[in-house]
Amino acid sequence: MAKDTIILSLNCGSSSVKYQLYNWTSQEIMAKGLVERVTFEGSVIVHEVPGREPLKLQKECPDHQVAIQMILETLLHENHPVISDVNQISGVGHRVVHGGEHFSKSTLITDEVIAAFEELSSLAPLHNPPNVLGIKAAQAIMPAVPHVAVLDTAFHQTMTKTAYIYSVPYEWYEKYGVRRYGFHGTSHLYVARRAAVMLKKDPFKVNLITCHLGNGVSLSAIKNGCSYDTSLGLTTMEGLVMGTRSGDVDPGLMPFMCAKENKTAREIEAIYLKKSGVLGISGKYTDRRDIEDAMKAGDERARLAFDIEAYRLKKYIGSYYAALGHLDAVVFTGGAGEMGPLLREAAMTGMEELGMVLDPELNKKAKSRNHEFEISARDSRVKLFVIPTDEELVFTEDVVATIEGRYDVHTKFKYGFEDQGYVNKMRDEAYQRELDKKKKG
Repeated sequence: MAKDTIILSLNCGSSSVKYQLYNWTSQEIMAKGLVERVTFEGSVIVHEVPGREPLKLQKECPDHQVAIQMILETLLHENHPVISDVNQISGVGHRVVHGGEHFSKSTLITDEVIAAFEELSSLAPLHNPPNVLGIKAAQAIMPAVPHVAVLDTAFHQTMTKTAYIYSVPYEWYEKYGVRRYGFHGTSHLYVARRAAVMLKKDPFKVNLITCHLGNGVSLSAIKNGCSYDTSLGLTTMEGLVMGTRSGDVDPGLMPFMCAKENKTAREIEAIYLKKSGVLGISGKYTDRRDIEDAMKAGDERARLAFDIEAYRLKKYIGSYYAALGHLDAVVFTGGAGEMGPLLREAAMTGMEELGMVLDPELNKKAKSRNHEFEISARDSRVKLFVIPTDEELVFTEDVVATIEGRYDVHTKFKYGFEDQGYVNKMRDEAYQRELDKKKKG
């Protein structure tokens, strides 16, 4: 009997590992989950399998190798096995945030590839180091299977120099690679292809603005199915207001604050990264749910943080609309995009003159990580969608195609989730459970 093709996807953050196990042969998610508090006390795994109640287990994970070992032990656990042997795994896909100009598509991982990612760590100090740690840890545990890197920056390699060159001395680009790179590429790719399905259009004949709203935030202007511009730049700090990151600020703020606070540029950069955004404005909160709860309780700083984030989001949507010239749809995704009707409403209010008309009732109901929604009014010329992202599925398809030798850049590659008949069974089941709970509640 032929062996099923089973792919493990790993998304390693500085203190977490998100994973998914997918049976490509049967086109089914076998399991998914998240290990939190890696390198901290109180590490915990939340493990989900279709048709079963979620499982929560605790085990200290001082490093990423222990966390990945914990994932495999959970998949093999005698009381709730998903697979019977680690050798059933055919390949592993790894998220890597920054690939610079080296990579325009996912790539088989070699020592030379890892070295390239390590060289780029100065451009993504919060992300590339844990990504590399995860790769090395998984390779140590599963040395016999192919490991494939899926790059956040790859999708944005279609941008022209007009969009990605900064107005600084051009030799900085020539010498040091200073340019806009963009991130969240797998998320923007996935929701763009799913939006084309919802529009019933060729994916390379649609113009979209995709809004990935989470702790990290980025927008992408997508022209004829390809990234045309994006808000994150050389690093993951540019653009919109984020959970702890500042987004756009006057470059003169750096030397000004260095002098005022008697701090180094690196110290101020750390504040831009970890103490700014909605946290910096509110003084307390990074999670948008906490922001909204505090607003309702009368916290004016929380209200200001919300208003500033919504205002910046509206400005970027308007500017990208102007850059594209024609717009078919705006897509909201990411944790705050999928679960934040108040933020979506605030961003869309007043955009009617541009053909974007929100249906308030549809928007309120669109609150799930497991279902796709249209939230535009019937007379809205531009469609408004909420589409839960599925970066792990992009990882899976890229890994399988790489193993089979048929993978190519996304402009020449068709994903299974582009089909009109594509169904995510696990998400359908989860959404039905959500609906059942609401009925009982």
